[in-house]
Parts: sequence; structure tokens; C-alpha cells
Amino acid sequence: MGGPENIKETAGRYSMKTGLLLLISLLFQINILAANNRVLVLKIDATINPATAEYIKSGIEKATRENFQAVLIELDTPGGLLTSTREIVKSILNSPVPVIVYIYPPGAHAGSAGVFITLAAHIAAMAPGTNIGAAHPIAIGKGSKSKNEEILLKKVENDAVAFIESIAKMRGRNVKWARDAVRKSITATAEEALKKKVIDVIANSPLELLEKISGRSVVVRGNRVTLNTSGATLIYFPMSMRYRIVNTLAHPELAYILMLIGMLGIYFELSHPGAILPGVVGGIALILAAIAFQFLPINTGGLLLIILAMILIVLELFLPTMGVLAVAGVISFLLGSLLLFNQSSGIELRKSVILGSTITLGGAILLVSFLIYKAHRNQVKTGYEGLIGEEGEAVTDIEERGKVFVHGEYWDAFAKEKIEKGSPVKVVGVRGMKLEVEKLKREEG
Repeated sequence: MGGPENIKETAGRYSMKTGLLLLISLLFQINILAANNRVLVLKIDATINPATAEYIKSGIEKATRENFQAVLIELDTPGGLLTSTREIVKSILNSPVPVIVYIYPPGAHAGSAGVFITLAAHIAAMAPGTNIGAAHPIAIGKGSKSKNEEILLKKVENDAVAFIESIAKMRGRNVKWARDAVRKSITATAEEALKKKVIDVIANSPLELLEKISGRSVVVRGNRVTLNTSGATLIYFPMSMRYRIVNTLAHPELAYILMLIGMLGIYFELSHPGAILPGVVGGIALILAAIAFQFLPINTGGLLLIILAMILIVLELFLPTMGVLAVAGVISFLLGSLLLFNQSSGIELRKSVILGSTITLGGAILLVSFLIYKAHRNQVKTGYEGLIGEEGEAVTDIEERGKVFVHGEYWDAFAKEKIEKGSPVKVVGVRGMKLEVEKLKREEG
């Protein structure tokens, strides 16, 4: 049996071990908390398009996968595609992590699609000197409207109103202001938006914003979550090169012009084989247009009409029909251009762009047709046929066979009547590798 001293010594050792274990456990927990106290920052400073929607979706997935506290979207946009806006709002409303939308830096604007995205956030914030509003849907590139187009646009407007009202109600924000932002295109400064309960907070910087919202509770997929963003580390998630390229290409009119350049390049290459440059430029432009079309609401019927137009125009090169196929191709291109994008998406090419492109295509066909016609009328200047009409000298007697010196070279020759050596001759035909010649008369000399 141990004495009192041994008992005390043993108890001391156990206390020291217990303390060390508790300290290690505490440090481990602090480390875990520090690792989780991060906020993923996404930056949107361009139009809202399919590339933007994919970028935000991938950012939310990354934040969920790597246990970030929240996602902070720094927003500065004039607006964009309604279809892409719906994708972004869907991603935010179904996000497993809180999403903070911050209209930043000072001078930034959240217009049109930006209003929907801001109202959908768990926390909506603005920097001083920013504004939000003017969410009325418009058809991109649209000019004057017909009666049917006005009816369609009214349907799109009503749909947008219902959409923004449902978002505002879900987030407990000013429904009337949201409705007026669509119907009346009203706007608000940061101070006005805060007063009217359009946003939740005004902050001068992202770090100040995180301090102000720390401790607030938000509902994330039906569960109430308390934000712990004080002192959080900001981790920026830049848009990848792929998204940047698509972000640039995914403009309807740019994609359309690239398609036109591609068609013209391929057409010039086929009409002048071996030129190489038009074919290379045309091929690259078509590939870029195809990439852009993957991210745009394309009407399949319109695209098929444009493909048919290209086929008809190319066939005109090989099956001359006095321009019938070419004219049909231009008409098909015009119709396909008018129907290229789904009108319900709010995208429509300007009539001036369509008209200019159609005239350019028709002009290119006329130019190529004229050059081909001119080439057919001109006398052949190359190959054996180019020797017809050339003059030379008989270097031997010629009848069924002989030799002549023509165009700086010696040729085998034959004639219908005998020609003496040294006589001037004229090439009148070509048979295989032999020249048919006749004696050049004195008056021709």
C-alpha cells in the first residue's frame, strides 16, 4: 500500500495529463473554429449572363464543400439576362450556406437583374454612394415594337413582377418597392433602400460589413442560423479564365457577329481554295460562336434556318443555278436571324444588326459571283492551255512530229502541213504534251 505521498504524486500526474488533454482539445477546437471562420468572396462587375450564373453556383458549391461561414457577393451590374437571373436566384435561395450580397464599391449599381439577386440574399447590403433599382425587363437589342411584341413584353413584365414579389416576401423585404422597381423602374440610394427595408445594412467595406452582421440570424433552407462573421477571413474566389471568356462571348449580338464572320470566312475559303486565312479565321469564329450559343437561349428552328442558309450558299458554288440557291440562302439567313433567340428570354437582336448582316452576306455572294464570272471569261494564262496563241520558232522540220521553241522552252510539236526548220510558228492547240502549231504567215509577222 502506498503512503499519502505516493497518492498525492499519482493524483498530480493524473491532473497534469488531464490538463494537457483539455488544453490540446481546446486548441483543436479553436483551430477548427478558426478554419471555419472564413467567408468566400465572389466578385460580379459585369452583365448577368450564363457564365455569371455558373460562377455563382460553383462558388456556393465550393463554400458548402469547404465549410465556409458564408458567401459574400460583391455586386456591380447594369443587369442582364432574365434566364440567368433566375438561375442565380435559385442557387441563392437553395444555398446551404448564408449568401450575402453587397453592392460595392462606392459608385456601384445593382440594376435590373441585380435587384432580383440583391433581394434574394440572406443579407442584403450596400456601400455608401451606391444605388439599386430600375428592374423593368427589356428585350436586349430591341428597337421599335410591334403589337405582338408589346403583348409578349407585357407578359414578361408580369412574370417578373410575380417573381420579384415572391422573393421579397420570402426574405421579408419591401414588396411594394420591389414591385415598383419592375413596373415603374424606380431606384433608391443606399440610405433610401435601408429606410424602406429593401436592404439590411450599410457598410463602408467588406470587413466592416462582416462585423455589423455578426450575431444576426438568418433562415437557411428552413433552419435558423446565427452568423459568426466577426473577424472572419475573406477568401477571394476569382472568376476562372473559362468563365471570363464565356462572360465576354455570351453577348447575343457578339455571338451573332462571330457566326456571320465564320460563315463568310468558310464561304470565301471554299470559293477560293488555298487562300487558307479566310478558312482559319472563319473556323475560329464559328467555334467561338458555338461556345457562346451554348450559354444563350437559342431557338433551334432559327439556328437550323441559318445552317440551311450556309448549305444553300455553298451549293451555289458547285451547282450554279443562276443565283437561285444563293437568294434562297440569304432569305433563310434573314428568317433564321429573326428567330435565333427565344423571345421569352427577353433577348432580340436589333433590326439594324440583322439587316446589316444580311446585306453584308448578300454583298459577299455578289462579289464572289462576279469574280468567278470574270475569271471564266478571261483567257487562261497558266498551264498548257495558256500557250495557245503564243508564237515561236521551228527548231526542226515539222509535220507529224518535230520540235519548236516557244515561251523560252523546247516543246514537241506537230502540224497539219509541213513547216520548215527556222520558220516562225504559232501555237493553235495542245494535245497531251505536244503543241499543235501552224506556220506564221508574213502579214501576221
